[in-house]
Amino acid sequence: MSPRPRALAVAAALQSLTGLAALGFGLSIAVETVLGHWQNLATAISVSAFTAGGGLVILYVARGLWTAQQWSRSPAVLTQLFAIPVSVSLIQSDQLWWGYPLVAVAAVALLALLSKPVLEALYAESGEADEEGEKKAV
Repeated sequence: MSPRPRALAVAAALQSLTGLAALGFGLSIAVETVLGHWQNLATAISVSAFTAGGGLVILYVARGLWTAQQWSRSPAVLTQLFAIPVSVSLIQSDQLWWGYPLVAVAAVALLALLSKPVLEALYAESGEADEEGEKKAV
């Protein structure tokens, strides 16, 4: 296997950061629930489980990127695309310390995921990419 391109390592690291943030948020909701800070217990448990579970899935995708698995690129791109409207919502609700870093991470991760070196690393070894790094039609 050829060395991992820097863009793929950056994408995997940023995907991991996104997953850790989601996992941490879900766990913080769980702690707040145990401490009694949520009035609706069912909502708190479901939001906590969904967010923490989503964080674990995002971390699994990051591992797939790190090991250059082809399947991992699409869910990673979708994760970062979904992060953009979330970050805009955070910025509009004056949660700037969360919104601006999230949109920056999403933008850099998308640039890395859509770069030629990542396409070549994920698809060239299987013979599914042409000379320009574009995926061939099957």
